[in-house]
Amino acid sequence: MTIRRRTWLVLAGIACVLLVVLIFLAPILLNADRYRPKAIAYLEEKTGKKVEIGRLAITFSHGVAIQVDDFGIKSPPLFPPSYVLKVARINAQLDVRELLHRRVVIKSLVLEEPVINLVSDPDGPWNFENPGAKNTPDTFLLGVVSRVEIKRGHVIASNLLPSDAAGPVFFEAYDVSSELENVNVDGIADPASTTPDGQGTLKAGLLRLGLIEAKNLSSNIRLQAREVFFTGVKAETYGGTTMGELSIKLSGKNPSFKTDMRLKGVDVAHLLRAFQSGRGKMTGKMEGEMKIAGEIVHSRRPLERLHGSGHLTVRNGQVPSLKLNANLMKLAHYNDLGPAKNNPSSFNFVSTDLVLDHERISSKVIDIDGYGVDLDGSGSVSLSGSDELNYQGVAEIVSKQGFVTNLFARLAGGTLKDGKLSFPFHIGGTIDNPVFAKGKGEKGK
Repeated sequence: MTIRRRTWLVLAGIACVLLVVLIFLAPILLNADRYRPKAIAYLEEKTGKKVEIGRLAITFSHGVAIQVDDFGIKSPPLFPPSYVLKVARINAQLDVRELLHRRVVIKSLVLEEPVINLVSDPDGPWNFENPGAKNTPDTFLLGVVSRVEIKRGHVIASNLLPSDAAGPVFFEAYDVSSELENVNVDGIADPASTTPDGQGTLKAGLLRLGLIEAKNLSSNIRLQAREVFFTGVKAETYGGTTMGELSIKLSGKNPSFKTDMRLKGVDVAHLLRAFQSGRGKMTGKMEGEMKIAGEIVHSRRPLERLHGSGHLTVRNGQVPSLKLNANLMKLAHYNDLGPAKNNPSSFNFVSTDLVLDHERISSKVIDIDGYGVDLDGSGSVSLSGSDELNYQGVAEIVSKQGFVTNLFARLAGGTLKDGKLSFPFHIGGTIDNPVFAKGKGEKGK
């Protein structure tokens, strides 16, 4: 057989294959949008939710693809009227070989400007779940998609209140881009699924958990059995950087999360502006490690059950409301204040351990190096709204005092060591109105 003849046979074979493909695709290519009602009915049957499709079309830019405009899936009737998913445009790349067998298999999905709205009911189910999946053996929707890309997405998560009214949003991510592999679409929608649901990378322009924000976040992401794992996280936080891990669990009546993070160069004043009771209370640069976890409850304060621990240091800052040196000086009338007579609210270094539990932050060891005054103490502050302070410790005046001052200070309860005076103190009141007193106060709650 000559080369020319073999060439013609190959070309003829290719033409036959293309002809077969066109035979199967021709009805769709003529007017794909005419099949929109059938596509909507199929998706509604498989998801158990109302589905909207603005327009269907076939494209050939990178093989054969279905283009879907203005796609939406609504929350089931158990939830307030809302969308689970709203996408401006979806491009679904099809497997041409499977089309020859009259099967529609999606190789990849590209979601442009999706808005993903996740809502949890007090009884446990989420609005993205298929309410009929447990009772329907054949719930095949899309199966496993090899590649899913998200462009300019927005993710929102919230809980319903016990009254079934909408609760506050506890998680948001803006300007989300993600590339995922082997995404099990059916597993995500099935509440009983225990299979891996996909993995890849994620970037977000802004992420908010409660009142805490992070910008320009990047991480690896893994979806598995109602849990989302973010690893290798790096983000800009309040002028500094945060690195670590975060996981969010969506099973059970209350979703939960846990995080292990390392902070560096965080602007304390900027951070505290996120909390109404913390604005203007402290400045300085913070670093350290924190582990925080807890359930996200169905209430107006969804993060009230958080607990955690860590260690933080803050350098070169001020605590204007405490006016540390000035208040301590009022407790003992010293003649030679040395450096303590200046910078009445400033400190050089603060180091403390932290334990968060039942909306109270407790510290067993607090070390504060002020300008002319050093303190060692312990105590706690309430985060439940009362902002109650309960701290106690020992303050040392760095400058050596004269004989008369030392004498009267010791009579007033001070202690003299190496020519330096120290005395116990207690701080009560609230964050806005701290009250200094000489002597030991009530032990931290």
